[in-house]
Amino acid sequence: MSNLVIVESPSKAKTVQKYLGPGFEVAASMGHVRDLPKSKLGVDIENDFEPVYVPMKDKEEVISSLKKAAKKADKVYLAGDPDREGEAISWHLAQLLDIPMDAPVRVTFNEITKTGVQNGMAHPRSIDLDLVNAQQARRILDRIVGYKLSPFLWKKVRRGLSAGRVQSAAVKMIVDREKEINAFKPEEYWSIEAKMTAPSSKKQFDATFVGMDGAKTELHSESETNEVLKRLEGAQFNVTGVKKSVRRKSPAAPFTTSTMQQEASKKLGFQTSKTMRAAQQLYEGVEIEGMGAVGLITYMRTDSLRVSDEARAAAYKYIEEKYGKTYLPASPKVYKTKAGAQDAHEAIRPSTPELTPERVKDSLTPEQYKLYKLIWERFIASQMANALMDTVSVDIDANGCSFKATGYSVKFDGFTVLYEESKDDEENKVLPEINTGDVLKLKNIEGKQHFTQPPARYTEGSFIKAMEENGIGRPSTYASTISTIINRFYVERDGKQLKPTGLGEVTTDLLKAHFKQIVDTKFTAQMESSLDKIEIGEKDWVETLRDFYGDFSDTLTKAETAMEGKRVKVPDEETDEICEVCGKPMVIKIGRFGRFLACTGFPECTNTKKIVKPTGGICPLCGKKILAKKSKKGKKYFGCEDNPNCSFMTWDTPVSDKCPKCNDGTTLFKKGGKMFCLKEGCGYEVAIKKEK
Repeated sequence: MSNLVIVESPSKAKTVQKYLGPGFEVAASMGHVRDLPKSKLGVDIENDFEPVYVPMKDKEEVISSLKKAAKKADKVYLAGDPDREGEAISWHLAQLLDIPMDAPVRVTFNEITKTGVQNGMAHPRSIDLDLVNAQQARRILDRIVGYKLSPFLWKKVRRGLSAGRVQSAAVKMIVDREKEINAFKPEEYWSIEAKMTAPSSKKQFDATFVGMDGAKTELHSESETNEVLKRLEGAQFNVTGVKKSVRRKSPAAPFTTSTMQQEASKKLGFQTSKTMRAAQQLYEGVEIEGMGAVGLITYMRTDSLRVSDEARAAAYKYIEEKYGKTYLPASPKVYKTKAGAQDAHEAIRPSTPELTPERVKDSLTPEQYKLYKLIWERFIASQMANALMDTVSVDIDANGCSFKATGYSVKFDGFTVLYEESKDDEENKVLPEINTGDVLKLKNIEGKQHFTQPPARYTEGSFIKAMEENGIGRPSTYASTISTIINRFYVERDGKQLKPTGLGEVTTDLLKAHFKQIVDTKFTAQMESSLDKIEIGEKDWVETLRDFYGDFSDTLTKAETAMEGKRVKVPDEETDEICEVCGKPMVIKIGRFGRFLACTGFPECTNTKKIVKPTGGICPLCGKKILAKKSKKGKKYFGCEDNPNCSFMTWDTPVSDKCPKCNDGTTLFKKGGKMFCLKEGCGYEVAIKKEK
């Protein structure tokens, strides 16, 4: 008897094949095999939004191969990822392979381990049409918005633009934040900081002014601050109260998709797409020395905080062996999943907690290792005992002026011995022994001027948090949404921050004026909620589309009438660059291939050039600057600024280290795990030390 199991990727197929063994053939569909056509709408709006699916052109060979394998097999199992997309892929495969919709052929794996695969295969079910319809509704909604609204933008702003139900709302959030920053007016405020010593110690500690005559006092100017300082001249600083307590600090919950993306951004500096790529690889299976292909983490698209009893027991075993019983909690840690979250999967955790990061390090890429270490430590720490902090709060009075000093020290490190959230990093701030009635000695006191700060631009991590809080998209779509709005030049990265482009601002303002619903975060969140209700069978997908399309169609007609004969100009971005042809300033424009420099003397001067960034590196051929460049296909490479006079180019990345062999400031390059010199005749090479 032969069985065919169809998964989505070759790496997942390899890992699953290992656990199923003889009698099973595991093949990969390489993702979706059918989709709406690219050249037309592909949705029959008049006939209950009936979609017209066509086989994807680049999947013809895959489909043919799967059909042949299915004919030979006695039984076919569809094992796409355990989510809406995986269900939809299974549904499309069932239709292509003539498998009845009620046949028990759908299997899912929450983790790609022997137990996870065997459990999945032991519980086949029919395809969940509610999940399929939720995915269809999302796809059709996005197709209608994109197909109907994008041509409007082509006519009114620029050809090649696109709009999207989620992407347009996401861009609006970034545009709104930029407007907040630009409109912000800083307000002045002052603080008074005192350095003191207690009778018991010569060690200085800090105390902060909090108020006068029993009331909290805010200082808004230098004159107000000087009045307080004058009142304190010659005053005695008396301790009026000392409060000691023990504060419990609980570990963070294991990761959901959203919190994993946020923490990887903050702690590892990973872009969201990099995080999800590495997580997918860890889930599907990695070749571990001595073990073969192993799925190292549970499914990485989840908003559940549930943890299995088996995983908890494995974590407890590790914690007790490594740190001792005192690091185990008095009762199991149970984390409450937020309201409205889907609880189909567990939290993201190591599939086999016994496989420590150090044990698998040599089998992983640097990206995989860093993310696995983050996931593993977060999970183990989430099952550990609380940390205990001894805290001290001291109230001080000086001529009716109140000051406060606080301190803390670690009484028991608990879970922090292994892991802390990035926002929780802190050092001990220990106060000397202080008692009520003590007279403190003032060493220094000064007023400090401050100004309120505008809200910060979003980083990828903070933007994901904001999208989640506003209900924009779902964790599984955050990475693709961010990539889309950057690739389409609505948003750009400024270091680690996300900043709207002029194109993003103009397009958002146009959509706000004529398509308020499309960019309204509340409306977008309500639509996500509707899709969730379709998924659990509480709402009809056709009715949902009907409700949306009626208003959208009317709005589109009104907008086209209101904007008839009008166009919106995208402002150019000024630069310090001067045109070497005519001497006029150059500006940044956005074309179909991205941003480029153009002369403001156009049409008399048609000079344009690529935007390039210095890397700090020195060309090994001629000694001039190395610039970061992009090929026509968008791939990053590095070349000499004197091109075409100097032919140097490389795909290898320049680093800040200089070649010790040449000893003349020659730049080193890196690739894989090595740094090396590219200067002719040098040959210097060294392995990069791995992170511990």
